[in-house]
Amino acid sequence: MQDPMPLRRGLALPLREVVVRTSRSSGPGGQHANVTASRVEAIFDVEASETLSETQKQRVISRLGPRVTAVAQDARSQARNRELALERLQSRLIAALAPERPRHATRPTAASVQRRLDSKRRQSARKQSRERPPDDGD
Repeated sequence: MQDPMPLRRGLALPLREVVVRTSRSSGPGGQHANVTASRVEAIFDVEASETLSETQKQRVISRLGPRVTAVAQDARSQARNRELALERLQSRLIAALAPERPRHATRPTAASVQRRLDSKRRQSARKQSRERPPDDGD
């Protein structure tokens, strides 16, 4: 992963803001005789970031929380898992920083309105047929 990690045009996160921890992997490379700490966890503390603006921090926190983590234990090599964890962290941050597209109100089509009303009529008729028969008054 290149330093700094590009997030969008004009914004790159220096890797010094990302904490990388290693531990024993439960996947490949975690059980062989010469045990290695091949599981990698990349942690980014959003509130402590000097790179992100306040609005960007709020956007990330509202979508992912104050700490963003990414874990990789897919490969046997710690170096490859480090790359994977940083790539996953990068993709999560890019998705969280993307601005929400405004919703444009639409109207239902005539056919969908007709289907909904037909369905309501069928349901009403089904429930009407369940009514108790009238009392004969014998």
